[in-house]
Amino acid sequence: MSKDVFTRCARPYLFNGFKRSPVVHSTRALSLTSPCLAKQPQQHDVTHDYEKRVAQLEARKSRAEWYPRIGHVAPVRSTGGRRITRRTALQHGAQLAPGETYGNTCAPPEEVFVLAGRISTVRTAGSKLVFADILVEDGTIQGVVQLSKLRDHDPAITDDAFKAFSKTARKGDSWLIKGFIHRTERGELSILANELPTLLSPSLHQIPESLENPEARARNRHVDMLVHPEAVETIQVRHHIEAKLQDFLNKLGFVKVTTPLLSSVAGGANARPFETVATELSDATLNLRIAPELWLKRLIVGGMERVYEIGPAFRNEGVDATHNPEFNICEFYQAYATLGDLMQITTQLLYALNELIYSLRQQRLLPHLNPADLNFQDSSGVRRLKWPTTLPTVEFLPTLEAKLNCVLPDLVSPDAKATVLSIFAGKNLTVPSNPTLPRLLDVLAAEFLEPLSSSEPIFITHHPACMSPLSKHFVCPQTNQTVAARAELFYQGREYANMYEEENSPFEQRRKLEEQLKLREEGKDSEAMKLDEQYLRVLEWGMPPTGGWGCGIDRLVMLFSGRERIGDVLAFGTLRNVVGLGKM
Repeated sequence: MSKDVFTRCARPYLFNGFKRSPVVHSTRALSLTSPCLAKQPQQHDVTHDYEKRVAQLEARKSRAEWYPRIGHVAPVRSTGGRRITRRTALQHGAQLAPGETYGNTCAPPEEVFVLAGRISTVRTAGSKLVFADILVEDGTIQGVVQLSKLRDHDPAITDDAFKAFSKTARKGDSWLIKGFIHRTERGELSILANELPTLLSPSLHQIPESLENPEARARNRHVDMLVHPEAVETIQVRHHIEAKLQDFLNKLGFVKVTTPLLSSVAGGANARPFETVATELSDATLNLRIAPELWLKRLIVGGMERVYEIGPAFRNEGVDATHNPEFNICEFYQAYATLGDLMQITTQLLYALNELIYSLRQQRLLPHLNPADLNFQDSSGVRRLKWPTTLPTVEFLPTLEAKLNCVLPDLVSPDAKATVLSIFAGKNLTVPSNPTLPRLLDVLAAEFLEPLSSSEPIFITHHPACMSPLSKHFVCPQTNQTVAARAELFYQGREYANMYEEENSPFEQRRKLEEQLKLREEGKDSEAMKLDEQYLRVLEWGMPPTGGWGCGIDRLVMLFSGRERIGDVLAFGTLRNVVGLGKM
């Protein structure tokens, strides 16, 4: 992985408007950003492929027949035919020798299969034989359409009818082929058609052979998915990760809950919220949540000992390779859990996720996601992460002092910030904008601690108290500094999980939030937490000692799919891409 991941830059705030990248037209295929042709048919690509395609289809059928109802074409769920998957084909065709067919001209209905999907490639061998690779849910199956075999079942099929099919079928179309499982003379498992295939949905545009421009890919994600199957597999990785997360936590006795996305106060993290107005609530100003934390802890106070949520969060920040203002998060809270418990759960969870994705790769369910930057390759050539069953721990302050070769000041003293700034000057480090003490320490961690995760995952533990206003604090016996009962999981310079023992004293929590409020009022930190009186009143009812944990789903998907940019693991890219779609 590039060492660039270790450089944390100030994230630029989003602009109010986004410039569109210039559209590059191809003489080979349609412009991917052209308007809907049904509205402006005269503004299509100079090749006029769309018009030619429509004319070709109209010469064969009326437009109403291009998009038939699937149940009227073939009862794919009844005994009249079963829609086949690659796995089913492999099971039924395992014993077939080259040239053999599973079933015959008098086969019962249960031996007739339906192959329905999108054509990825189509080839002809002479004028009376067509091969079409059809994409199904678990891979690709070859369809074989041979005129002589069709006439074995229906002698009335004419040369012209077969020619019309062979000329019409093209990459991107969805077709339905009914027939028998067959192994070709070359050993390819296929479906041998027993009737002329049926067009289910034509592609009116030519699928490009490549689509490399990142902005074009993001603006036309549906085309990107057709051209790059790894884009589809990345979405599948997200599904498997979220399903495993739920299964893992459910087995530990956690209850999945749903908490509000809109509220009058956004809390639970240091971030700038998005604001909106509720017109039906006297134009009250509402915030999109930046984290579900405070809601989930209310449930702990209410008597639920183990709760979790997987859902969206929103932070009014910039877009970069690993950040997007809208993202998905998983948080769980467990009463009576210690920091050690949280770190153990994290280690077990990440190990289980790694084994899951490796298993999917072994089964060839992610054939296009086998990135070279995964750091281990087994004997079959399948790559995986090396994820140990125990993870090393890096103490924040002792390790930082060793790297700086100096002793840090008492970080709760009034002159701590000035002393830390002098360290920046001595090390020629760039001072961040609005240099509060927490921000300065965060920059030092990014410079000296996070790179320690370059070759193996690590826990960075016991952050200075000022960096964690919602966590329990204690005095570190090694440094005599006030630190947080907190840990972060880092790997290759990126944070993947954050966990700590929650502050449950309403008195201490008020003091810590008031310190955050001072930073806001002084204009030093617009992202500092607001004072949430409602939450403080909740704590007065007694929250038991609680461990809290959170991770970004998008970053987990990046990790296990080997993608370098967060936009590649979001179905429609980053916020910049989504906003750009509305301006096309």
